[in-house]
Amino acid sequence: MSAKSRALLHPDDVLLAQGARSYGSYVAGKSVPGEEWVYVVDSAALLDDAFTSLTLKRKLEKGWTPIGPLPGSIVARVAKASADTVEEALEAAAGAAAEWGATPLDVRLDQVCSLLRERIAERTGEIIEVLVQEGHPLALARWEVSGMLQCWSPESIGFYHSQMIQEFRHGVREISVRRRPDGVVCLNPPQNAPMASALLGVYSIFAGNALVVRAPRSGPLGVMYALQELVAPVLDEVGAPPGTLGVVCGDPGPMLNSWLASEHVDDIMYFGSSESGIRFQERCIAAGKKPILELAGNDIVTVWKDADVELAAEALTEGFYGSGQLCMIPNQVVAHPDVADRLVAELARQARRIRPGRAGDEGVLLTPVLRNEKFFECLDDALAHGAELVCGGHAMQLDGTRDANGIFLEPTVVRVNGLTQARRVQAVRHETFFPLLPVVVAEQAEDDELLTSFIDFVNTNWYGLRNSLWAKDRAVVDRFVARVTEGGLLKVNDSHIGFLPYLPSHGGTGLTGGVFGEANYPMLRTTHVQGVSVAPGGIRPRDAVFGTGSSAA
Repeated sequence: MSAKSRALLHPDDVLLAQGARSYGSYVAGKSVPGEEWVYVVDSAALLDDAFTSLTLKRKLEKGWTPIGPLPGSIVARVAKASADTVEEALEAAAGAAAEWGATPLDVRLDQVCSLLRERIAERTGEIIEVLVQEGHPLALARWEVSGMLQCWSPESIGFYHSQMIQEFRHGVREISVRRRPDGVVCLNPPQNAPMASALLGVYSIFAGNALVVRAPRSGPLGVMYALQELVAPVLDEVGAPPGTLGVVCGDPGPMLNSWLASEHVDDIMYFGSSESGIRFQERCIAAGKKPILELAGNDIVTVWKDADVELAAEALTEGFYGSGQLCMIPNQVVAHPDVADRLVAELARQARRIRPGRAGDEGVLLTPVLRNEKFFECLDDALAHGAELVCGGHAMQLDGTRDANGIFLEPTVVRVNGLTQARRVQAVRHETFFPLLPVVVAEQAEDDELLTSFIDFVNTNWYGLRNSLWAKDRAVVDRFVARVTEGGLLKVNDSHIGFLPYLPSHGGTGLTGGVFGEANYPMLRTTHVQGVSVAPGGIRPRDAVFGTGSSAA
């Protein structure tokens, strides 16, 4: 197509001709176009020339029609849903919920989950491409896909099935304890991992609920791609009623308000900061909705004196993945004083190998941090409270050159001496969400006293997402596992962020999950327990109350 002929086309026609993706709202099994569109810029273009790319995006969203060819930096457009479209999605979900909830568990869990896993395996390369376009480093995009495959493995499906229904015989009675769907679940994913979080909500569909997801305006592509191209076709294949899945893009405030006000909505799964999430929890309760919160994490990794230092340090570097802008990474370390020096030295050595780069480059783990003033405020606070800077502490450019105006941050380790006063340091007390990892070195004491203080330190953390322990002594491991009660997940001598079958990928206590917080198995969190007794031949009621409960026959 010539430049002249391109100029005669609407810019959206040009984008589609160039291979850009296009998604309307997904309502009642159909794509609904919008009067307004959100345009997605390739993350690589943002690194090359953020100003030009964002200017083009804003102009297109205001309805500007360019003259001449468009650059290839725009990779997708997504319809912004109107208030009426949002309401239609909720109505469709309410209409589908009863029928889908009555669908046999073998279909909506075993069959749907198996088919989805096949689709993900078949389209792994495409999924990774979309994640990279949204700015996820290639290595982390692969990690996210591995999590999808692991969490939807046959082992996990079997575990979920066992939790959803248990059946017994008691005399002539057929007794079952089963979990029943709540109805309509709405999900508000975070900006940092929208696709993976949206797919987490799909578990509520397995449970028999209808699901409506808000694709965030800041990153709608992955959500729209995964739900409309992977999940929706599978639901169609098994005969799920239209409305079982709805996907709409829009601003969070108005949409959350509409969910709270809607008579159709039963549960709301909310991702965000702890401060805003706790306030939203109160609004949900006032509106009669079940809040399911995925908020901040401030994960603690405990390193005992006999730990494998090299492996422990490798796990700790996961705290720098995505520049620390992931909720489930190590946020702080508590180290036995006998191993602290070796651990800090090894951690610094491994941290220096983590480099910035373009999202699509092999080995890159750092992402841009566009507003880094809080990083330096937090670092200054730690140093003011006596912490020692071990490595890092500077902004840098794409090539790793230190530059105060750089959009990347060096992986930074600080040493905090003393456990008793450690929480005076902001980076220990709260989630940081950037690549700053404090290593708290406990005071010298007897091992029994140290282990008690470590366990108490973990249990008194205001947050409770994940915790880890590195130790070889089985007695230490067993005591730690028995007494650490906070958090949604506890791992020993393993990757802190790695996925495993059976175990939850999300969920926690305290400021991580609110007053109802626990490990987040969405099939369980979006359902409620119901007991059922069936006596096929009938039982004489008087005998059931006062006697043996024998058959009336």
